[in-house]
Amino acid sequence: MQGDVFLTREGHEKLQREYEELKGKRRQELSRAIETARELGDLKENAEYHAAKEAQSYNEKRIRELEDIISRARMIDNENIQADKALLGARLIVRNLDDEENEEFLLVSEAESDYTLNKISVTSPLGQAFIGHREGEEVEVKAPAGIMKYRIEKISRG
Repeated sequence: MQGDVFLTREGHEKLQREYEELKGKRRQELSRAIETARELGDLKENAEYHAAKEAQSYNEKRIRELEDIISRARMIDNENIQADKALLGARLIVRNLDDEENEEFLLVSEAESDYTLNKISVTSPLGQAFIGHREGEEVEVKAPAGIMKYRIEKISRG
């Protein structure tokens, strides 16, 4: 267990929904799958049984992770955070100076990061590069492909 986990309201609600789904419906489905596989006979040679047990183990592990995160969660209060700086909870529009394309990111905690939804963790190299900067400032990010340069075009909250 570590310290506080700062979440947006949306991120907290998403984790809470996942927790309820895993603890309720998914747990019941896995229990039924194990029981059905058990009825097939010899458990040593029963691939369905072992797969269901493994899925159950993963489900229980994720439930414990979510319980820990939710118990340490603190909501980000955008009213008390500087609106003109790239900080946790900020929505950024940045220009990639290599290809001149704009990208939009939401700076979030590790617990709710999802690169496919442009939610980047403030602990990631990209997130760390933006933290504390203001509109108009340029930042560099060390990536496996080399150094990437961005300019922060807009910062907003909410």
